[in-house]
Amino acid sequence: MSGQSPAPPASNGITPLQQMVASCSGALLTSLLVTPLDVIKIRLQAQKSPLLKGKCFVYCNGLMDHVCVCENGWSRAIGPFSGTFDAFYKIVRCEGIRSLWSGLPPTLVMAVPATVIYFTCYDQLCAALKVRMGDCAQQAPLLAGALARVGSATVISPLELIRTKLQSQKQSYRQLTACIRSAVEAEGWRSLWRGLGPTLLRDVPFSAIYWYNYERGKSWLCERRKTREPTFSITFTSGAVAGSTAAIVTLPFDVVKTRRQVELGELQAKNLPCKLSSSTLAVMSRIVAQDGFKGLFAGFLPRLIKVAPACAIMISSYESGKAFFRKRNQERIQRSLQ
Repeated sequence: MSGQSPAPPASNGITPLQQMVASCSGALLTSLLVTPLDVIKIRLQAQKSPLLKGKCFVYCNGLMDHVCVCENGWSRAIGPFSGTFDAFYKIVRCEGIRSLWSGLPPTLVMAVPATVIYFTCYDQLCAALKVRMGDCAQQAPLLAGALARVGSATVISPLELIRTKLQSQKQSYRQLTACIRSAVEAEGWRSLWRGLGPTLLRDVPFSAIYWYNYERGKSWLCERRKTREPTFSITFTSGAVAGSTAAIVTLPFDVVKTRRQVELGELQAKNLPCKLSSSTLAVMSRIVAQDGFKGLFAGFLPRLIKVAPACAIMISSYESGKAFFRKRNQERIQRSLQ
């Protein structure tokens, strides 16, 4: 990044706690505004799987995908969706407008801590890497974004598994504890991180591409407008463009992760053994065999429509929160010197 871009949080008085508060507010706002688009995207991606007919899914905010399958099924059978707007119309007509926010409360339980960990780790790592990388400091966002996503996904993965079991099987916490204990005894501690591989295959490249393009775009716009501090419009635009680029590149992995999560969730809900290989390559092969190569890009439009505003809202809210705390800290220092 050029010298005109804002200083990293570690060097301008923004504490990790303040970063957490800023990212928390961004996660809440993004979840409320973008969840409907994610609902439509998941329905479009999953509708052709034979395991999914008449099932109910719980969705996430626009930045991190968490899928859950429920036994009870939808309130009314819905025919196949021909596209984004057709899915929106049929879901609202058959299930009501509130269904577009289905599963929002448990989603926030996952989205908020995941986002807080992710954004705080990114800022801390990026600041440290810029100091150590010297002339290659422009590549710091790329590496920091990848490492931050690995860390946050690894920490959150067991919590996502627990939440999925609670919602899909309506177990008590005592039953859940026994279920998890038996799974660990049978398959080892690695069972708590089932599905982490496909998640990382999609999220790590997305994160690296997103942060690199975001920081470069923000720096370029600051130079064009001759300002040191990025405005709301600069962060919003940079976030939307960077998110769209990363979403297009990583879409096939998003489709694979969605299909794999839903298939496993359905089998777990019915206590059935998994007879199909769940490796990324195997799932890709099944998708191509069923739907052709275009199947790997299912949900392209809703994902793009979802990710662009989600990234824009999240990053602009986060940057605004950091700017608020930065100004507050500077005023506090000035008062203490007077």
